[in-house]
Amino acid sequence: MEKKTPLYEKHVAAGGKIVPFAGYLLPVQYSAGVIAEHKAVREGCGMFDVSHMGEIICTGKDALAYLNWLLTNDFSGMYDGQARYSPMCNEQGGVVDDLIVYKEKEDHYFIVVNAANKEKDFAWMKAHRRGDVCLSDLSDNYVQIALQGPLAEQILRRLTDGSRIPTASYSAVFDGRVGEIPCIISRTGYTGEDGFELYCDEKQGAALWDLLLAEGKPEGLIPCGLGARDTLRLEAGMPLYGHEMDDRVNPREAGLFPFVKMEKEDFIGKAALKEMGTPPRKRVGLKVTGRGIIREHCGLYADGRIIGYTTSGTHAPYLGYPIAMGLVEAEFATLGRVLEADVRGRRVAAEVVKLPFYKKAAK
Repeated sequence: MEKKTPLYEKHVAAGGKIVPFAGYLLPVQYSAGVIAEHKAVREGCGMFDVSHMGEIICTGKDALAYLNWLLTNDFSGMYDGQARYSPMCNEQGGVVDDLIVYKEKEDHYFIVVNAANKEKDFAWMKAHRRGDVCLSDLSDNYVQIALQGPLAEQILRRLTDGSRIPTASYSAVFDGRVGEIPCIISRTGYTGEDGFELYCDEKQGAALWDLLLAEGKPEGLIPCGLGARDTLRLEAGMPLYGHEMDDRVNPREAGLFPFVKMEKEDFIGKAALKEMGTPPRKRVGLKVTGRGIIREHCGLYADGRIIGYTTSGTHAPYLGYPIAMGLVEAEFATLGRVLEADVRGRRVAAEVVKLPFYKKAAK
């Protein structure tokens, strides 16, 4: 049976179309529709309930050494409040999950994992724990709200002390307040825009939701659902676990090798990744040039044979044309190469293009 986040009644009252997702009942869209929600985030501001995500605390004098062994990125030298993204690999080099690690303070780390994987991730972390390390799953204690878009900071500044708003991307303030509500304020997101992810006690989540909506009304802030979250992340070329990566797809293939630090002494999966060498396939961006929309799990063809498959695909609301991502044999991953996707028995042409499809303008 699916769970409900503490904001479930807010979604129902706002006319959200509720669907099951990652074990929860969540809004896929509201009355404005996916396109309006998508454009609100690109041009103004949108707000998402992402309370289904998982939060794990890692503490102890060996916490840093443990995380550097557990994950592919290097967490040495982080300042308090800094965050780093990382894949978490199995021994074969496949991806168990991708996640974000925050250093709250010395020997104390706050880890955010994907909703569908949080029980699996926590079990994996415990099974591979070593040294003086304590792990706690506090996922049910938090409401997480993503405030995303070019006007997000303008809205937040009216509700919190400006000195408590993190200035650097991938950083957080752990003792922030939004209105009178204690919050972790993180400058992160999954939309390709500037914005924040706010974490508060689950008992105060509904009050935080209402406060943000009321304060953001002059900027046109609207609630957004899973549909816009997916189209936004796809335009931004951001991978999604279970699509662009899984336990059979390694970080090299998924285009995540900048987050794999092979110079570290060791980490789970390092030997397999080293032995693998140059990956035989690569993640690519595809701009659809034929007629139709390419979805996930479509075979990709070149030179009369199948050379890969699509991992995600949609019509890009802001760009105005269909796009997709896929995994293809490395020799076919060159920019400008035209491939064909099998869409229900019909071939649709698509050109390999540089990722991300969309990148926000520099300030």
